[in-house]
Amino acid sequence: MDFYLGLAQVIGVHTLLGLSAYCVLLTSQVSLAQAAFFAVGAYVAAILTVIFKWHLFAALGVSAVVSGLTACAVGFPALRVKGLMLVVATLAFGEAVRLFFFNFTYQIQAGELKIGPHGAEGFRQIRYFPEHGWSTFDVLVFIWLMVAIVMACLWWLDQSRAGAVMRAVGEDEVAAHSAGINVTAAKVSAMTIGGVIAGIGGGIFAHYTTHIEHAQFGVILATFAIAYPILGGLSNVFGTLLAVIFIQGFLIEGLRFLGDWRNLLFGALIVLAMNLRPRGFLDAGGIASLKRMLFAGKESSGA
Repeated sequence: MDFYLGLAQVIGVHTLLGLSAYCVLLTSQVSLAQAAFFAVGAYVAAILTVIFKWHLFAALGVSAVVSGLTACAVGFPALRVKGLMLVVATLAFGEAVRLFFFNFTYQIQAGELKIGPHGAEGFRQIRYFPEHGWSTFDVLVFIWLMVAIVMACLWWLDQSRAGAVMRAVGEDEVAAHSAGINVTAAKVSAMTIGGVIAGIGGGIFAHYTTHIEHAQFGVILATFAIAYPILGGLSNVFGTLLAVIFIQGFLIEGLRFLGDWRNLLFGALIVLAMNLRPRGFLDAGGIASLKRMLFAGKESSGA
């Protein structure tokens, strides 16, 4: 049972990571910096709860603000580049952040132990949940409550004028600018919102794993971040959730019994899925089909 609870926690945290990239992709910016914002959130929240003994909620709030400000600062210079150059620029930023934490040491003496991040050895003793009596199930409920809140906020954003502006910028930047839309504000806002969500996800990740280190926030995590919304589709936030379940639940954990063959099948199944659903698992056509099925069911029952 603990395995499934742990898997559900992983899916929840990775959903937050994928949703952080979802915001950025709405404006057609492909960013590999989400893992860096995730790392900033993880280290900030862990330092506040372990060294300064803050409450978790306050620590998560600060980690979200710091990650959001970092993303905003990255967003402005990133506007000067597009396409593949933006990918390279954000990838370089992500590696710079990872290497910063590789060399970052800040420890204090607590009894017989030294606590805090210690360079390449990482940050241990992040034991907020067990020290405050949280069970695995309590942590799971908390994670998914945060996922539900973030998804609800993004759903509302999608339905609002701000969401329409972001999608307009993503569809055709020149046309959006001609229509009077502030493209710079839209892109930086999307990057900032993505940073805030990544900061929350990173803070939660640090506390449920109890140990973080620089290697966890590398290129692979950044690739997963943008793969989730692309594979799930950008029509709405639920596509990202489906993609996380598919990758983390089925490809990574469900095929673990295959051993090394799993790695071979992993890439092949991703390619197959993207060929079968080139616009994502939950594209506009899929949603329309679901609605027709639901309405047909209601009409049949009514008849």
